[in-house]
Amino acid sequence: MSAPPPSPARFSFRFGLPPSLGNTLARERAEHFSSFIERALGRKVEVSVASSYEALAKDLLAGRADAVWAPPFVCARVEAMGVRVLARGVRRGRSSYRSALVTRAGSGLTLETLQGRRVAWVDRDSVGGYLLPVAYLKAKGHEPAKTFVSQQFAGSYKAALEAVLSGTADMASIFCPPESTGLTYADGVEVVLAGKGKAFELIAYTEEAPNDGVPVGMSVAPELAGLLERALLGLHESDEGKRLLEEIFSAERFEPAPRMGYRALYRVALASL
Repeated sequence: MSAPPPSPARFSFRFGLPPSLGNTLARERAEHFSSFIERALGRKVEVSVASSYEALAKDLLAGRADAVWAPPFVCARVEAMGVRVLARGVRRGRSSYRSALVTRAGSGLTLETLQGRRVAWVDRDSVGGYLLPVAYLKAKGHEPAKTFVSQQFAGSYKAALEAVLSGTADMASIFCPPESTGLTYADGVEVVLAGKGKAFELIAYTEEAPNDGVPVGMSVAPELAGLLERALLGLHESDEGKRLLEEIFSAERFEPAPRMGYRALYRVALASL
């Protein structure tokens, strides 16, 4: 798929968010983010929530979005097609994260007893919510299609975790800080479901992957992309920016994304097919 030709200049700037925190929550916080970016870019900003990770990537490549907050695999996909990733999130001083396979506290579920169980994934393009855990399970000899009696795609981390709590699924996965931080899966759970960290217990941790990033469309003028990059990199310098970083990006700051820094994730994607 080739990138579309540059579109005529528009006064508005369209920024896409993923559905990973749930549509309602993301839409509530989008208004505050759009106001901040409008001041930085000097133009109207429209913030929307994509229906899926696939839709998020398609919107950017088709020019329906000028920039998006994207999970690592979406960043890898569009970056390989020539799209530049401006910045990536930093959490707990780290620009990478891992995934944790979790179950209800007290269930006693282990890797050895997964056969015939039900799993709630986030999205087929979610690294923490699908790709990393599936690659991990396959490396351990557990082919998901043969191991689980059902696999559902909940659309968000919140919905996947709630499926486990409600009993409609036995296992889900959640993003969490890397081992070097000393933090556990409960930290990731608390970001999505406040106060529910102790409602889950760990099955296993996966390997680490780069954090989410902000790719910008190829038709966006370099000057405008530069303004957006500076705005993102400076978010942590104000109280308002710090709130946006926490509420929308679950990050403490942004850092410049290294060129082609996500391509290594294709091996994870292939292992998950």
